[in-house]
Amino acid sequence: METGTITLDGLSGGLDLYRTLESGQSYCWRRSDGEMYGGSPAPDAWYHTVVRGPETDSDAVIRVRVRDGHLKWESTVDAEPLVRRLLRLDDDLESIVAAAPDDPLLDEAYAAHRGMRLVEDPSFACLISFICSAQMRVGRIHGMVSTLAREYGDPIEFDGDVYHAFPTPPQLAAATEAELRDLGLGYRAPYVVRTAKMVADGEAHPEEARDLEYEQAREYLTRFVGVGDKVADCVLLFSLGFDEAVPLDTWLKSAIEEYYPDCDRGTYTATSRAIRDRLGGEYAGYAQTYIFHHLRTGE
Repeated sequence: METGTITLDGLSGGLDLYRTLESGQSYCWRRSDGEMYGGSPAPDAWYHTVVRGPETDSDAVIRVRVRDGHLKWESTVDAEPLVRRLLRLDDDLESIVAAAPDDPLLDEAYAAHRGMRLVEDPSFACLISFICSAQMRVGRIHGMVSTLAREYGDPIEFDGDVYHAFPTPPQLAAATEAELRDLGLGYRAPYVVRTAKMVADGEAHPEEARDLEYEQAREYLTRFVGVGDKVADCVLLFSLGFDEAVPLDTWLKSAIEEYYPDCDRGTYTATSRAIRDRLGGEYAGYAQTYIFHHLRTGE
């Protein structure tokens, strides 16, 4: 087992691990007490995920928790680079907040949820997660994604427990629509299977959007079955590094109606441009995430 610690005092803006991982950005992490997205933090619980990245050529189990001003990690590999990337620990959060426009709702959200960071999830898992998100509460989405990992992903033993990687595109493409419906995916089942087949067959891959201009990248992602503009924006923001992306979900539409009515331009593209400018442009996605969490939780 590899282990390490990262001092929170050394992170610009700190880290609120609970809000970062349970704010509706990510469905790729699990909590050791089984109560993730249950509505309350668990200071003693570990969060874990299984990920493959440029830092490792095999699936790695990663566990993290915060104790005594430190982020502690345990892993099958030397995981500090992975942890820093997945939790975006090198973001200058203080500068991002300081550069935000003077806005009462945004000021309130930033003050209430200090230390919440954006995540960088693996792009295929993120894509499937948000295809599953349509008309679903965050806890239910998390349950769906966890089930897909358990049923189709590779098992990995670590420290006496068995963890499951998110299925690869070929593994998920081999599932049938009937199987996924039986697992609770409902009408999303054919979207998941057909999108997985697109990636498995080399027809398209979400990573190909990374080097495009923002609106071109969003358009590229909508080629996947079950992906509209909002889901595409979620994938861009939470896995591909497009910090300017502002997913226009139900909560943001409500915020626009109540706080920013002049940003409603009648179409997704035009409204997206307007609210993106209002929320600061380059880091508008950070602002969106804070507003989403603030309005959803009422904290």
